[in-house]
Amino acid sequence: MNLALAALFAGACCIALSPIWVRVSEVGPTASAFWRVTLAVPLLWTLLALSSPGRFRPDARRIALLLAAGAAFAGDLAFWHWSIKLTSVADSTLLANLASIFVTLAAWIVWRQRPGGLFLVGLAAALAGTALLVRASLAASPTALLGDALGVVTALFYAWYLMTVKSLRERGVAALQLMAVSTTITAALLFPVALASGEALLPRTGLGWLKLLGLAWISHAGGQGLIALALAQLPAAFSSVGLLLQPVMAAALAWLLLGEPLAPLQVAGGAVVLAGIYLARRGSA
Repeated sequence: MNLALAALFAGACCIALSPIWVRVSEVGPTASAFWRVTLAVPLLWTLLALSSPGRFRPDARRIALLLAAGAAFAGDLAFWHWSIKLTSVADSTLLANLASIFVTLAAWIVWRQRPGGLFLVGLAAALAGTALLVRASLAASPTALLGDALGVVTALFYAWYLMTVKSLRERGVAALQLMAVSTTITAALLFPVALASGEALLPRTGLGWLKLLGLAWISHAGGQGLIALALAQLPAAFSSVGLLLQPVMAAALAWLLLGEPLAPLQVAGGAVVLAGIYLARRGSA
């Protein structure tokens, strides 16, 4: 239990570093999204070869779901990295975490899985907190509102990714197999997008490459891997609360490392969003 708890918090902290890497990157936001997955691909396939999780049995449904997972994650990263560039790290990370609420809403609309009253309370709180964040963004900078909007779009794509991953796991695809294949698909989809964006695609210095390696190996592979390890051993309700550490840690790191201040209205909105996400997760468990 103690090891799983440590893995959960370490994984959340690793992922919380990802917007910091994006901010200090020497390449554009779309290019950094491409390198985030591309540099992680060799590491993931090496780990997969060493772990021997069993032979992957492809069929039309699994292949379609893997393609969907790769496309969803490509959209998630592309929109989130732009959100990080245009608004505060705190706002972009908080709004991306609305994905869990969108997953429950999709299950309600598509599969008629009606959530409990606690979920609706959490949804209302999350929307109220988002309104406070948007109001704070209007006073912050001309681009912050667009960045907030892209953060919400990120949550939609991540919700699609989570639902697809759930379907793949239910069909017997191992977690590491899923990560290796879907990350490869994501990299292939982001490459032409990064080329077409006109952004700087290659870092100018060796330090620039190290930043991209940190994004790929520490935040992407390390963070996701540690959380996957923890979720297999911790109660779901406790894990959902523990993962709320990520947006809090991201905001703290942005303040410490980037000097990004938090306005009182932004703090209030963030607290309400976190409370809403917590209640919504409890209400949909």
